[in-house]
Amino acid sequence: MAVIKYYGAIAEAAQCNEEQMAVADLKISDCMALLKEKYKLHALEISIALNQNLVEIDSTIKLSDSDEIALLPPFAGG
Repeated sequence: MAVIKYYGAIAEAAQCNEEQMAVADLKISDCMALLKEKYKLHALEISIALNQNLVEIDSTIKLSDSDEIALLPPFAGG
């Protein structure tokens, strides 16, 4: 099971800071579509980190159950 971590407004919408999810054979874009629908995140601007590296939300990278995925709100500052 992959660990999905939520921060800021995304954690508020999901009503949790993290959860586990079976993601084997899903792409990042597939996973994001599922999470956006589940938690009604369509209006939020989201960045994604896969194993602590930022990736594109529409990435076709395949996920595995050992991954850590973080959904991040917009960054402030420079």
